[in-house]
Amino acid sequence: METNEYMAAPNTHIQLNDFFTHVENKPDDSKLRDEMIPNSVERLKELHWRLYAESKTGIIVVLQALDAGGKDEAISYIFSNLNAQGLKTNVFQKPSDTEKKHDYLWRMHDLLPERGQVGILNRSHYEEVIAPRVHDLLGDEVLPDQENKEKVWEMRYRQINDYELYLKENGFEVIKFFFNVSKDKQRDRLLERLKDPKKNWEFSFSDVEERQYWDDYQQIFAEMITHTSTDVSPWYVLPADDEWFSRYIISSVMIEVLERIAPQYPTFSDEEQERIDEAIKTLENE
Repeated sequence: METNEYMAAPNTHIQLNDFFTHVENKPDDSKLRDEMIPNSVERLKELHWRLYAESKTGIIVVLQALDAGGKDEAISYIFSNLNAQGLKTNVFQKPSDTEKKHDYLWRMHDLLPERGQVGILNRSHYEEVIAPRVHDLLGDEVLPDQENKEKVWEMRYRQINDYELYLKENGFEVIKFFFNVSKDKQRDRLLERLKDPKKNWEFSFSDVEERQYWDDYQQIFAEMITHTSTDVSPWYVLPADDEWFSRYIISSVMIEVLERIAPQYPTFSDEEQERIDEAIKTLENE
C-alpha cells in the first residue's frame, strides 16, 4: 500500500480536514481482519525477531489520539503478536510530583526501549503540548526566565524535534501515528462502552467532559503535527473511523521502517563456526 498517502508532509501547514477519518475505497473489513493483517503481522514478527537478535537499533512507536481513537485496539491486534521480550509498552500518565520537579522530557528516559526492542508509547511526550494548552495548565509550572507562555509551545516543538533527532542519531527510530477520529464515531464508541457491560471498564466520565473542547483539540493537534512532522520522524495520520484499515496502515509502516533498517540475525566467525561444528558432533555422538 502507499503509506505516503497518510504521512503528514514535513514543512507543510497541516489541517486535519486535509485527512479523511473514513476511506471509501479500501478492502473489506473481513479481508483486512482475516487475511491482510495476519499476513502483515507475520512479516512484522519475522523482522522484529531480527531486530531483537541483532540488538543494534530500537524503535519507538508513538500512538496519539483522543479517547476511543483506537490506540488500545491497535496494540492488541498488532503489537501484542510480537516477541514479548523485544517489546516494551507504556501508558503515558499524568506527571507525578517527582516528575513535575524535572524538565518535561525527563520522565521519557525510563519509558524508552532498549536496543533490539520496539517501545510502544500509548500517549507520549506530545501530551506536554496538548493538555496544558487546552486546560491552561502551564501556569502551574516554573518557566525559565519567565518565558512568555505563548512562546513556550514553539520552544517545545523545537525541543521535541531536537530530542527525536537525538534518538535517531543514537540508533532509535521514532514512528508516530495520530488517530484521526471523527466526533460522531467517537460518540458511538463511547456509547458502546457505556452500554456494553464488558466494555464499561474502558469508560471514564472525563471522556465525555473532554468533548466540549473538541474544536480546541483539533486545532492543537493540527498545529502539533504541522510543527513536529519532520523528515527524521514524520507523523502518519490514520483514518481512525476505519479501525481495521488503520491497523493495516500501522503494520505496513512498521514493516517499511524495519525493512529499511534491515536487521540481520547474527552470524558466527570462522573460529566460532569451528566450535559450533565440534559441539554438533559431540551432541550427535552422545
